[in-house]
Amino acid sequence: MPFAIPVGPVPITLQTLGVMLAPAILGAKRGTLSILTFLALTLAGLPLLPGGRGGIEPFLGPTGGYLLGWVVGALVIGVLTQTLMRRYRFWGGFLINIVGGIGAIYLVGVPWSALYLGDTLLAGFIGAGVFLPGDLLKAVLAAAIAAAVHRAYPVPPAGRRVVKEQPDAESERPRA
Repeated sequence: MPFAIPVGPVPITLQTLGVMLAPAILGAKRGTLSILTFLALTLAGLPLLPGGRGGIEPFLGPTGGYLLGWVVGALVIGVLTQTLMRRYRFWGGFLINIVGGIGAIYLVGVPWSALYLGDTLLAGFIGAGVFLPGDLLKAVLAAAIAAAVHRAYPVPPAGRRVVKEQPDAESERPRA
């Protein structure tokens, strides 16, 4: 059961750390698919959300927009990482995590939550301010972890193949 701190109808969790890490490490396609897989398993009833929740209820309640925002956030992080970063660097990853892992998720989650709770959009964004310090910390952690993984396992950006250079005929001849 995931750890959560209840703050009104939307708890503070570490799950958005995974949303930031998946596309930063796996790329846009695989990272987004991993988030979609997690959400499909949750929708199927597995107790993967805080409080052991699963099924359709979390998607229809005040957290539903944030769950859908995870998909948008993962896609944004993955596309920006692949497009803008030849090599993964901490500061670039941190900024991309802010745009996708905070901005994109809030843009979907806050209006949904405000509508569900009957709040104004402004009240929704002000209320979401409680999440911002933790989300900034998660953006830092995700960028640091992803940078370390990319240093340890350098791989080309998705869509590019690594082609081993073929030795030319001269270098294959035995030396006398």
